[in-house]
Amino acid sequence: MSTKRTVPYGTSFVDVTIPDGFRVHDVETPQPDGHPDPVHLAESAVLNPISCRPLAELAREATSVVIAVTDATRACPDSLLLPPMLRELHAAGISHDQITIIVAIGTHRPSTEQEKRTKLGDDIVDVYTVIDHDPWTPGNLVTVLEHESGVPFQINRLAAECDLLIATGIVEPHQYAGFSGGGKTIAIGCANEAVIEYTHGPALLDDPRTRLAKLAGNPFQDVVREVARRSRLAFVANVIKNTAGGIVDIAYGAPEAVQDHLATRASTFMTAAIPHQVDVAIAGVPAPKDANLYQASRAASYLQFAPTPVVKPGGAIIIPARCSEGAGDGAGERRFAEAMRHPEGAAGIIRDARANGIQAGAQRAYIMALVLEDVDVIIAGAVDPASIAGLGFGTAPTVESALSTLADNNGPIQRSLLVAPYALQTLPIVDTQENLAVESHRLS
Repeated sequence: MSTKRTVPYGTSFVDVTIPDGFRVHDVETPQPDGHPDPVHLAESAVLNPISCRPLAELAREATSVVIAVTDATRACPDSLLLPPMLRELHAAGISHDQITIIVAIGTHRPSTEQEKRTKLGDDIVDVYTVIDHDPWTPGNLVTVLEHESGVPFQINRLAAECDLLIATGIVEPHQYAGFSGGGKTIAIGCANEAVIEYTHGPALLDDPRTRLAKLAGNPFQDVVREVARRSRLAFVANVIKNTAGGIVDIAYGAPEAVQDHLATRASTFMTAAIPHQVDVAIAGVPAPKDANLYQASRAASYLQFAPTPVVKPGGAIIIPARCSEGAGDGAGERRFAEAMRHPEGAAGIIRDARANGIQAGAQRAYIMALVLEDVDVIIAGAVDPASIAGLGFGTAPTVESALSTLADNNGPIQRSLLVAPYALQTLPIVDTQENLAVESHRLS
């Protein structure tokens, strides 16, 4: 008998009919309610910063302030987080023209005017200077760390040379950093390609300590924090959200302390035990992460880079995603697509990356090649399937058609199916004693 599930698709949801032949398991975690008054929560939190002086005191001697905000691919409510900080800055005597807001695009495409307005609100865009980070123009960058690798680590010049540097961010499981938030908006989002290439290179990504939901001892996170310290990042505004998009908590203050605080809270509802590996998974990735293949493919790599890969070798992961931008429009996304077209497929991508290193953006191809060596990844419902053809991914018009094909190929044997509606926010942990021990100490 068929059964139904509802999964995210873009900004809404689709009902999926699962055919006979699948034993269905659901990733479920008790989600905390969103705060009933997020504006009051933010206004209260900014007056009670964690492990640092109030923002108005930090700004008292400043004549220039930079606030780095997340780009359109991050579900961070910057329009909520900024106003309380701006009021504190103005109370300290900082004028509008002394504040620059930088959209931390990393090596992704520049943000559009509408994206800036949606992210920040018209009142902010109309009054303050809002610009995109530019990682490609040497004059816009300044070295903050001569790294042991021999490559100078640079960040945005305005950010590095201002009197007071602030950043926003969302704390949620992250493929490499363990959790996002903290200094990442500066150290990655406002960095040069050398920082991104080093942190996203095979040496760091192959390190078993570079893991989802792990902060302490994570070499990727260690670099992020060092770059943020050298950049003199003084104050952050970070948030955690539930899977419905509700604001669960907000914290302002010292970057590392804020990130640690919110990651500890987030880990209580962003991980879920599952009884065993499965044959097939439906991995949901709501907007804005479904905008392109570069972002949407994270749903598959999150499942497979859990402590134990969620899907068995030879299995499949289905991602319902519109991918309205195809593989993606930015320089990093184009490098990802180019690398994915390797004539030798996943094996060639992995070999070349380990031998020659990776350009910023192409690390997503390396990670996905590691996934595709073991399982198939099928994008269901892409607006233009041809835009992702030839990149190593399967396509299907709907989740049902992908499931039907898998069921037909499997014959009469029943297969286990995991439904993870929010694959980027709820990390499945295969229920073994070893993994549960790892899970209980993931922040230690």
